[in-house]
Amino acid sequence: MTDKFKRKKLGDILVEQGAMKPSDIPLVLDKQAESRERFGKISVANGFITEEALYKALAEQFGLEYLDLADFRMDEAVLNELPPDSTYRYHFIPLEIRDGDLVVAISDPTDVLMLDEMQLVLDRQLVIKVATPSAIDNLLKKGEATSRVLKEVSEDFMLQLVKETEKGDEVLSVEKIAEDASPIIKLVNSTLIDALSKRASDIHIESGMEGVNVKYRIDGVLYKAMDTIDPHFQGPIISRLKVMSELDISERRIPQDGRFKVRIAEKSIDFRVSIMPSVFGEDAVIRILDKESIASNIRGLTLDVLGVHERELKRLRKMFAEPYGMVLVTGPTGSGKTTTLYAALTEIYTGEEKIITIEDPVEYQLRGIVQIPVNEKKGLTFARGLRSILRHDPDKIMVGEIRDPETAQIAVQSALTGHLVLTTVHANNTFDVLGRFTHMGIDPYNFVSCLNCVLAQRLVRKLCPKCKTPVNISDEVLRESAINPEKCRDVTFYDAKGCDDCHGTGYRGRSAIVELLDLNDEIRQLIVERASATALKKAAAEAGTIFLRQAAVEKVLAGETSLREINRVTFVE
Repeated sequence: MTDKFKRKKLGDILVEQGAMKPSDIPLVLDKQAESRERFGKISVANGFITEEALYKALAEQFGLEYLDLADFRMDEAVLNELPPDSTYRYHFIPLEIRDGDLVVAISDPTDVLMLDEMQLVLDRQLVIKVATPSAIDNLLKKGEATSRVLKEVSEDFMLQLVKETEKGDEVLSVEKIAEDASPIIKLVNSTLIDALSKRASDIHIESGMEGVNVKYRIDGVLYKAMDTIDPHFQGPIISRLKVMSELDISERRIPQDGRFKVRIAEKSIDFRVSIMPSVFGEDAVIRILDKESIASNIRGLTLDVLGVHERELKRLRKMFAEPYGMVLVTGPTGSGKTTTLYAALTEIYTGEEKIITIEDPVEYQLRGIVQIPVNEKKGLTFARGLRSILRHDPDKIMVGEIRDPETAQIAVQSALTGHLVLTTVHANNTFDVLGRFTHMGIDPYNFVSCLNCVLAQRLVRKLCPKCKTPVNISDEVLRESAINPEKCRDVTFYDAKGCDDCHGTGYRGRSAIVELLDLNDEIRQLIVERASATALKKAAAEAGTIFLRQAAVEKVLAGETSLREINRVTFVE
């Protein structure tokens, strides 16, 4: 072989590009002799070079163009030309179709057999460019390829119907969905994978006159996932979910609750299923509990990451550090109450005190904390569990939710007898909570004696940092939202636009807004005297309480969220 056709060594290219020191090459070669791994893999693994440097050098070695995919957006028209699972199977990104040839980004141009197979399967000549594996992974995870699978599945779905009687856990993959013969299984499995890729917390399957609608709840808001499915297939979809959850397929007149677990990409994910009869059949809501992702987040979960204003954080930390009393967190379903309590427990746990929780269910496991799941079928209710907890010598207790007078009574007695009790109650704001306990028959004097504070909470969606857009808002609209236009002349308001990073929603992630009622002697006296809500609000404002609406407006003025979003979550008082 002449020098003309001889490829440069990867190490020499890296040195020429300034990505590697000449003295590092012998070190890598020594490690290569021991492990028989590739030169580039060893260099990256041992920190000699970056992943980007390796693939730039690899591109030069093969005379190919290196591509940075950070801002690349996949073209749906190009995706539609390809088999739906091919991008996953061969780990590539289709860039464009040029003169009949397919331009692709791959990470390994040395895998000639795979490239030959790709050309045969895709039935096109390939024009190769090089990108890093992590950049390709990120683009695939954003869901365009999964959405393509889902779209094809929903189109196939109308053509055939197979009765499904299989039981047990499912092992899902895009490849398996493509191979599976049953369109029912295809639809359900691909929906689960698509929902996970889009960060959905729930999947709603709703039956209507026109057919079945599948929606995802992402950052607290519902989005339609696919075109409406023919109503004839509503029964088989619900039956499939019942089979997976081991529920009674023949029972269609009463609500049923169950759960199932799947493994996706070596990760175990729990799904809670609730089936409810409706006018047009049965509806289902699937709650996604990605325990492994949450567990990794929980390890770094503190009150700081919730997005609460520093002003309230100081007061809140003081309340959670109290040796006894009750801290109540309130808000509607999905407002982050449990997450706030988990963050507090993570912060206050030192190993020197016994902390016990009773929850329904235990969603995420906390290190070093005793967690008890409610099991009403076996007689373990909140009240019964709480009684037993008190015999286990706890210092701090978390009660997942106070639902009945018995649990409320025991929780109040625990707080009065030297325990710190953290708990949640469903109510609209801090003042509604007081009425809830009174209606449960709790003596107002005992209640206010043990109560340290009430925290009302909501979650507002944060604008996607990559695509948020400045907008002009008229003075009239600002006044309707109780914002003084004169004080906002220098403020830039933003709204959602939508991009690949946020799946076109314009929002990414959520942040907490809170209303913290710190009980002083004056407020306690007003509660015992059953004073009006107006008098309580006035006293609370004087004591430094910032109400939910004010906290939400602060987020808008800081450019974190939109006016439209806070008007959805809170209302002008």
